[in-house]
Amino acid sequence: MFPREVISVGSLVLRVPGADDADAIVATCDDPVSARFLPLLPSPYTRQDALAYLARAEEKWDEGAAEFAITQDGRYVGAVGVSAPDRWGTVRLGYLVSPWARGKGVASAAARGLSDWLLDHGVARVELEAEVENVASLRAAYRSGFTEEGRRRDAKTLRDGRRTDVVTFGRIGRDPAGLWEPFLPFFAGGELSDGVVCLTPMTVDDAGALHRMLQEPSVAQYGVGAANSPADDERRCRYTGYFWVSGQRVELAIRDAGTGEFAGHIQLVQIVPEFGQAMVGYSLTERFRGRGFMTRAVRLLTGWAFAETPLHRIVAGTEVSNTASQAVLERAGFVREGMRHKLLPKAGGGHADELCWVLMRPDAGEKS
Repeated sequence: MFPREVISVGSLVLRVPGADDADAIVATCDDPVSARFLPLLPSPYTRQDALAYLARAEEKWDEGAAEFAITQDGRYVGAVGVSAPDRWGTVRLGYLVSPWARGKGVASAAARGLSDWLLDHGVARVELEAEVENVASLRAAYRSGFTEEGRRRDAKTLRDGRRTDVVTFGRIGRDPAGLWEPFLPFFAGGELSDGVVCLTPMTVDDAGALHRMLQEPSVAQYGVGAANSPADDERRCRYTGYFWVSGQRVELAIRDAGTGEFAGHIQLVQIVPEFGQAMVGYSLTERFRGRGFMTRAVRLLTGWAFAETPLHRIVAGTEVSNTASQAVLERAGFVREGMRHKLLPKAGGGHADELCWVLMRPDAGEKS
């Protein structure tokens, strides 16, 4: 059984919740974001629900678990708690941040401070999970010293009945204590634009346009692998934030900066931090071709990558017959680096040669 201690974590204080917190708990749990990512919360959330939660929190302490209110300058800003240790000394941690305290590192600080406290009190392993679309929670998990350990497909049911994937994390005593820094920082302001083209993270609202573009014959002829279903492309768009925050890839919609209309897709994939290398890939809808959109998009993305990440080498591959894509790369500053024979599988059978391209960081000193 854990001691009912007060835990100080920087400017935060974790303490046992009490009746004085009820109104703040209602405001926190009746918030649309809380309701979206915590489908088991009552909605609407009432004062009676808050009082029931406080009673259950007291029971949790008696059962060997722990439940804390997170406060800052005496004000309630969220909650964090853990299950009772199982037979192997493992606990499961969860957190919730009030709307007025989001975006300030509260969840990551509380999760790190509480997991430190738990490990100091003999817990062998702390686990937590986050829905794949809950980018704020994913960032908090990485920043609080947890290591991603896998994904559970269709692990939860949302309020609308849709199944969703969750990402699992764990922390043990021998994990490094240093603070996490993202390999791929988010765009400042949420987008990149040169006034003609705008690049924004893909969202589920882009899934239909993405799927239609990928079905266009001029795009599909250069695709690799089986064609995706609409559900596959929707799932890909729902994963955009997770792919980015975990450092795996960047998936972007190319938009007409004047109208916001979806014009195409560009991605940074096959990211290898040890080599400082990534690959760029792209497709453009037929109606936006011939206007320089893709060249602009490639320049925007590669310029950001060299300015904001440690990457010093961005590569691309084009089928030898795809002269339009080769022209884009040449205009964006890429140079040919070689040929890989019979690499790309073709839908009708056989394989095509691939031309290899590279763009190096333009400055002499590499970002470290």
